[in-house]
Amino acid sequence: MTAVRRGRLIVLEGGEACGKSTQAKRLADRLGAVLTREPGGTEIGEEIRHILLDVASAALAPRTEALLMAAARAQHVAEVIVPALEAGTDVVSDRFVGSSLAYQGYGRGLPLDDVRSLSTFACAGAAADVVVLLVVPPDQAAARLGNPTDRLEAAGRVFHERVRVGFEALASTEGDHWLVVDGTGTPDEVAARIWSVVSARLALLASERPTGESS
Repeated sequence: MTAVRRGRLIVLEGGEACGKSTQAKRLADRLGAVLTREPGGTEIGEEIRHILLDVASAALAPRTEALLMAAARAQHVAEVIVPALEAGTDVVSDRFVGSSLAYQGYGRGLPLDDVRSLSTFACAGAAADVVVLLVVPPDQAAARLGNPTDRLEAAGRVFHERVRVGFEALASTEGDHWLVVDGTGTPDEVAARIWSVVSARLALLASERPTGESS
């Protein structure tokens, strides 16, 4: 019996107002993939998302923030990501492990190894096949953002600069499955750049697929 091809997990990462939510939807539509997001993606995850982003949660400690992100991710992986991948369906996620490393690690200053260990536990072996990092100049991102509407958006310029530096460090050290894409320009222009690099990466992955696995 021919094995069912396992789905691919494609993640869009980046700082606030980089356009990744818009591009995640476009990419999911193009691939016929499940579109999801973090924190969130499940009923439980969305409840955790509300706590994380609510400005009333100002007293939330960095370690609590990291634990809540991991809890939402564990539910997301178990309920959405793994079932879809095992059924042969691609998944496009707006944020994944990279966001925890950038926001809670670089941004909040928590030990990177600790944040990574939390995500490893939460993911239970699930990992992104492709990570697209959308890069937008800080001044353009700030102009797009306008008035902060949630707790993380309102964390301040210094915090978001640390996050930006963190994402760039991850893209340079986490492997060739991280693809850096210019997020400036029209949505159509950005979508074309994303598709160019993602389609090439997926073709490479397909060529490396073990013999006998069905496409």
